Amino acid sequence: MREVLQRLRERIRLRPEQRLPIARAAAVLDTTPRMLRYRESLGLVAPERSAGGHREYGERELLAAAYADELERRYQVSPSDLAFAVRVLAEPNVAADVRRLGELTRRISPPPPVAALDFEAQKARRLLDLR
Repeated sequence: MREVLQRLRERIRLRPEQRLPIARAAAVLDTTPRMLRYRESLGLVAPERSAGGHREYGERELLAAAYADELERRYQVSPSDLAFAVRVLAEPNVAADVRRLGELTRRISPPPPVAALDFEAQKARRLLDLR
């Protein structure tokens, strides 16, 4: 993924202090202002606002939007799917609920019982005591 970000940085090429209005940002990203506003509403990009309240995109915001687009294509998911995945990573309660669903559907293995962990910990201690 590091290569993807580097490729995106080369495509964007903004000076650190440079900010673009939404129409120019959309043109750089080969998308539409509407799609940028949609990604913003989902929390996938967070442009700053000018004194007049207009959206301004710097390198970080352009990278976030381009990276979101890259992930959506690569994994064939919608922007809202990607936004939910970010929410799962950011909110422990949501992550726990999604994990439970994964276990119920047998797509995720349940965590090992605590007794099994205790056995492994005791085994490791015994091995360390032998040295």
